[in-house]
Amino acid sequence: MSSWCLRSLRGRSPWNWPVSEPTSGYWVIVVSLLGAMILAVLPLDRGLAWWRPEWILLVLVYWTIALPHRVGMFTAMVIGLGVDVLEGAPLGQNMLALTVVVTLARLMYQRLRVFSLGQQATVVFLLAGLHQLITLWLQGLQGIGAAGFSFLLPALTSALLWPLLMPALRGLRRGYHVN
Repeated sequence: MSSWCLRSLRGRSPWNWPVSEPTSGYWVIVVSLLGAMILAVLPLDRGLAWWRPEWILLVLVYWTIALPHRVGMFTAMVIGLGVDVLEGAPLGQNMLALTVVVTLARLMYQRLRVFSLGQQATVVFLLAGLHQLITLWLQGLQGIGAAGFSFLLPALTSALLWPLLMPALRGLRRGYHVN
C-alpha cells in the first residue's frame, strides 16, 4: 500500500470506510422486499386473509417512486415470479400484475412524489385494485376467481397502510443513504 493510501485510512475502522456509490444501500432494498414477501405469506385467519394488505406491491411502488433508476420492471418481474412460487400461483400471474403496476407507477413517479399522502394513498388504492383485478381476471380464466367486490379489500387496506409505510421506508432510505 502506498503511503497516501495508508494516510487516508489512518484512524478509520473497516466499518466506516467509504462505500462505493453503485452498491451503496442496495441491500436495504433487497431486505425490504424480502420482508414484504414474508409478510405476504404469513398465515392469517380465514376472515383476516381477505384484509391482508398487498405488502409486496406497497414496497415495490415505494422503491419505484423513490428510486426509479434502481427499481423497475425487471425487479417487478423477478419479485412477481418469486411470489408466484411462494403462493403456489400459476407462473406469471403475479409477475404480470406487478409489472403492469410498476410500469404505471414509473410513468407517473414524478407526479406521485409531489402528491400529499392522501393523494398518494388514493393512487395506491387504484394501483392495488388494478393488481387485484388482473389477478382476479387470470384466476377467472382458470375458473377459481372470487365473486363480488371482496377482492378489493386488500387494495383498501393497502391504501390505509400507505401513510404509515411510506414515511417508514423513506426514513430507512435516508438513514442508510440509499440512492
